[in-house]
Amino acid sequence: MFASLLIGLREGLEAALVIGILVAYVDRIGRRDVLPRLWTGVAAAVVLSLAVGAVLTWGPYGLSFQAQEILGGVFSLLAVALVTWMIFWMASNARDLTRDLRSKLDAAIGSSGIAVVLIGLVSVGREGIETALLLWASASSSQNAATGTLAALVGILIAVLVAWLINRGLVHVDLSRFFRWTGVFLIVVAAGILVYGIGDLQEAAVLPGWGVAAVDLSAAVPPTSWYGTLLAGILNFTPTPTWVQLTAWIVYLVVVLALFVARTTGGGSRSVSDRAGPTDVVGSPA
Repeated sequence: MFASLLIGLREGLEAALVIGILVAYVDRIGRRDVLPRLWTGVAAAVVLSLAVGAVLTWGPYGLSFQAQEILGGVFSLLAVALVTWMIFWMASNARDLTRDLRSKLDAAIGSSGIAVVLIGLVSVGREGIETALLLWASASSSQNAATGTLAALVGILIAVLVAWLINRGLVHVDLSRFFRWTGVFLIVVAAGILVYGIGDLQEAAVLPGWGVAAVDLSAAVPPTSWYGTLLAGILNFTPTPTWVQLTAWIVYLVVVLALFVARTTGGGSRSVSDRAGPTDVVGSPA
């Protein structure tokens, strides 16, 4: 549940800040006439994201058990790849995000009406599709889709409120620190989704090793205990991982966390502005 809340909060805040940058810039250059087209693109992105979520949720019904396991495993691995890319992309490109969005919007305004719609669709749709896939993988692995979806919606609503307060200049948020720490947590969540996806592929006989546990922590962390349930819901913890699952979990965490820490500390790159204001949310050193 908390993982879904965090996913909704982080992804929702990214999307809301992007919208805020675009709307504020349109207002600044005196071209509020293009706002309807921009909002049309944003609305289309929301519909597209919901459609992707619906396909992921109900699409596998009617397939064989093996096909469902293969599909679940592949989509889980895809979600891990996307969230990893998203985290590193934000760490590398947040410094120039405002400038890039304004440049693209300038080109779209000078081109055609449909180009402005596409700016809203692409800018927000990317975040929406990533959110749908990541939430589906997280909810599938925790097997509590209803609670996860509700938590994600709460996170998104909180993100919209925070972004509105930022864009109104009512609050100043250390976005650099926020994205850094949520990035670390999402890496841990992604490691759990990776374990779940590998388990699906092993159960479908695509990968070897299903049924042979590397360790058995059931006595120390009973799956039915409150802390076992909490760990499973937040981190996708499994007390009996196979050797492939355990190896993948360790390698992913060690490699990705080390690269992320190196990228976001010690001057590796600049990230989101420490103090975000209403029209310039990126640009200063982290």
